[in-house]
This record gives sequence, structure tokens and C-alpha cells, in this order.
Amino acid sequence: MTTAKDIMHPGAQWIPRHETLDRAAQLMRDLNVGALPVADENERLCGIITDRDIVIRCVAMGHDPAKVTCGEMTQGTPRWIDAGSDVQEVLTEMEGHQIRRLPVIENKKLVGMISEADLAKHLTDQQLKEFCANVYAS
Repeated sequence: MTTAKDIMHPGAQWIPRHETLDRAAQLMRDLNVGALPVADENERLCGIITDRDIVIRCVAMGHDPAKVTCGEMTQGTPRWIDAGSDVQEVLTEMEGHQIRRLPVIENKKLVGMISEADLAKHLTDQQLKEFCANVYAS
């Protein structure tokens, strides 16, 4: 059985919810990623901030990314998957919530992220086709 841990990109890093969006953008640049899990003071997942969030929901709206925190930008219930979950559970979670990135948690700690690129490396063409149809459907 292939698990979430088998297909994830290891070494994902939190950004605290009190950090500003300009700091998030710098960290994304340094890590070469487009999204960061946002953590509360107890390192519990409270959301995900994406490069698109910073541009569309902050900069394009005339807000200063040096004054807006990651916590202010997160919305909804954060989704995640246990490291031991199988690939079908990963797909069900991502497709069911139409999300493109999924934090992987093991023993209450962030151990990685699964992105569309990770799925593309591990899914069959048919699985990938179904994933895209389900996530990008309007």
C-alpha cells in the first residue's frame, strides 16, 4: 500500500499565524514553495497561506503585506491527512474539498506536504485525469 508519507514532499515548514505576509512570501521564496501551513502557538494547523492568497487577497486589494498576518488570511477548516493514510484517502480528501495542497501529519507533527506535482509523479494517468476533473470542476 502506498501511503501519504510515500508520496509527500518531506520537510514542510510551518509559519506562525502571527507572522506577516511579507515574511511568508520570503519564506516561500527561500523554500521554493507556493504554500505554507499556518500554525498556532501550539504548532497546530490553523490554515494554509498560498502565494495566490498574498497577491489576490492582500496586494491586489491594496493592503500592505508587511501589516497583514498569516492568521488574518487563513479561512475555513484546515484540511490535513495522516502520514499512514493510503493514496485513495489522499485523493478523497483533496477532491472532496477541491484543494491542491495537503499537509501530512504524523504523531501530531507536520512531516510534509502533498501537492499536485507529487500526485503527478505517483498516480496513474487515469487517476490523475479523475483528480483534475474533480478538483477543477466548477
